[in-house]
Amino acid sequence: MVKRFSVPRGTCDILPENVMVWQDIETKARQILHTYGYKEIRTPIFEETELFARSMGQTSDVVQKQMLSLQSQKKSDEQDLDAGGLSLRPEGTASIVRSYIENSFDKKENLSKLFYLGPMFRGERPQKGRLRQFHQIGAEAIGPGSASPYLDAEIISLCVNILKSFGLNNFKLKINTLGSAQDKESFSKKLRDAIKPQVTALCEDCRQRFERNVFRILDCKNESCKNIIRKVNISDDYLSAESKEYYVLVKEALKNLNIEFIESPHLVRGLDYYTHTVFEISDSSLGSQDALGAGGRYNNLVTQLDGPEVDAIGFALGIERILLAKSKDPMPAPRKLDAFIVALDEKSLKEAFQILNFIRLAGVSSDMSFKLSSMKSQMRLADKLGAQSVIILGENELSRECVTLKNMQTGNQEEVSINNKDYNQLSKLLLERHS
Repeated sequence: MVKRFSVPRGTCDILPENVMVWQDIETKARQILHTYGYKEIRTPIFEETELFARSMGQTSDVVQKQMLSLQSQKKSDEQDLDAGGLSLRPEGTASIVRSYIENSFDKKENLSKLFYLGPMFRGERPQKGRLRQFHQIGAEAIGPGSASPYLDAEIISLCVNILKSFGLNNFKLKINTLGSAQDKESFSKKLRDAIKPQVTALCEDCRQRFERNVFRILDCKNESCKNIIRKVNISDDYLSAESKEYYVLVKEALKNLNIEFIESPHLVRGLDYYTHTVFEISDSSLGSQDALGAGGRYNNLVTQLDGPEVDAIGFALGIERILLAKSKDPMPAPRKLDAFIVALDEKSLKEAFQILNFIRLAGVSSDMSFKLSSMKSQMRLADKLGAQSVIILGENELSRECVTLKNMQTGNQEEVSINNKDYNQLSKLLLERHS
């Protein structure tokens, strides 16, 4: 028996009837991002594995468990493999920072505001809202001009306004601060000291996280771990005076923009590169995987990857999660075809194909059947494709060098000249009718 192939586990086909919803999200996101002054950048979907290990942290769950690495038949002659191999990107920030450094953005502009849309990859156990190939909309603001609480507020408001443009309004914004790298180290020590007496009661993963990255324990979904964390008193006494003042200004700026938020001292984000402001936006209708997006400041990542001493902040939104949150919304109306050409005989089919090419080049969305069938059958196809006009061409029309143009909404018909294969009048009429 011949094997029937199916889509790889943890991925899905985006079928034609769903593509319009994706395009609508991408278009709205691009419009708002351009309004805020962000420019699109496109990086490869794979990078050197070491890039992600150094940026996200060797001990992060993503690097330890979820990286999807590439294999090559070539061995020793591949420098990138000798350097540690290649991996599909699990997130967008590291690639953007790599490109920022490699292309010397810091020498071209004081503040680089970049955004991206595309697939990311993680080798996770597939479940609702969590796929192995997923798609993100992300933005990064990088440069010596980015160390401002007002830019933090801009990034958060940009994220919120993108979601609102999709018709989402029931989400919650949670914010916190980790302070500087030194503050974060103090926070880590305090957290370890508080959890240590009960470390044996943690789940197996969290016992490993206690040694590798204690902050990840705060994200654990295991009920026993959550009960332990609830009893941990997390105050802000690990923060320096400067970090506290910075956070106050961020909150004031958000309030002035009328953006509602909840302060969440347990919110830390699991990747090593975060410092100062962190945030997450969630929608309870999504169940356990309720995050629509998240982000924060990562002031030390650029230098950590051997780049200049510049600050940075960014966010990423999950398109699949957004679609799940929007699933109760009506589907957008399918785009209608401007015209469909009905050819009634072999000679007409030849002429119809020339007309089709001409009106398409003029900007008329159009199609035809590429095999002869009854007029009734072709009209049925035109109706199925949502054609607003039908161009009918048969022996009678060819003899008089014209076509019959039918308006599918009103049923009205008129003859349009194509004398000497001049299709300009037909194109003009269709463009006026469907503009």
